[in-house]
Amino acid sequence: MDFHAEDVEYHSPDGQPLLARVYLPAGPGPFPAVLEVHGGAWTSGDRFNNVSIAEALAASGVVVASIDFRMPPQAGYPDTMADVNLGIRWLKANAEKYKTRADLVGGLGTSSGGHLLLLSALRPTDPRYSKLPLAGTTQDASLRFAIACWPVADPLKRYRVMQASGNDRLVAAHDKFWPSVEAMEEGNPTLLLTRGEKTAQPPMMVIQGTSDNNLTIDMADNFAAAYLAAGGHIEKHIFAEQPHAFIPNAPTAVDSVRALELIKSFVHKHAG
Repeated sequence: MDFHAEDVEYHSPDGQPLLARVYLPAGPGPFPAVLEVHGGAWTSGDRFNNVSIAEALAASGVVVASIDFRMPPQAGYPDTMADVNLGIRWLKANAEKYKTRADLVGGLGTSSGGHLLLLSALRPTDPRYSKLPLAGTTQDASLRFAIACWPVADPLKRYRVMQASGNDRLVAAHDKFWPSVEAMEEGNPTLLLTRGEKTAQPPMMVIQGTSDNNLTIDMADNFAAAYLAAGGHIEKHIFAEQPHAFIPNAPTAVDSVRALELIKSFVHKHAG
């Protein structure tokens, strides 16, 4: 399916424009839609990180809005979460313009963006995350579905493991984004489930490779188990010998193509 992409300003905190790249399929719709949140250890990257994923979804008939958001030193946790929450509400508020419907909007995040997306999906109405006003709409940030690719689903565990292994780059990124170790525990998708917090429960998919040295090998397993135990529905796909960010790093590789097909099928199943 043909599509075109355009950049639009979706938010301007403190007068700084934040852009979304919207990928819009040809045709009348209504199409499923995805709010896409990039990775970069919470401190780097932009709306172009996952072009291969966004283009594959758009070509299958899915609207994608890949957003920029505030990062350190401008903002960290929880203010970055407020940008993601507003991005979801903005896409839902503009659903008719982008040939979708508010009830067809889901989310996808990768790496640290996977963390942001999971946390937003679980806590769509958290007042810290939903504090930014959006004129002319009463939409909340609840999602039809959520997809997390190689997510930092337990940032506290990742922080401790990277400290022990001497990965100064990732430790420094955690220290820039998170105000404290206690915040890494509080804003932790896996731990909030295991401690029994009441959450939203959209259908979820999680993807991780077994050669991902940015995460612990059991990170996706532990989140999926916690979500199932809390009563949620989740698909887990583990890719043998694949590293962190394997889809955007090698989008035409066999496993990347297979993962993209799984993602597209999941979106169409839950919002098609």
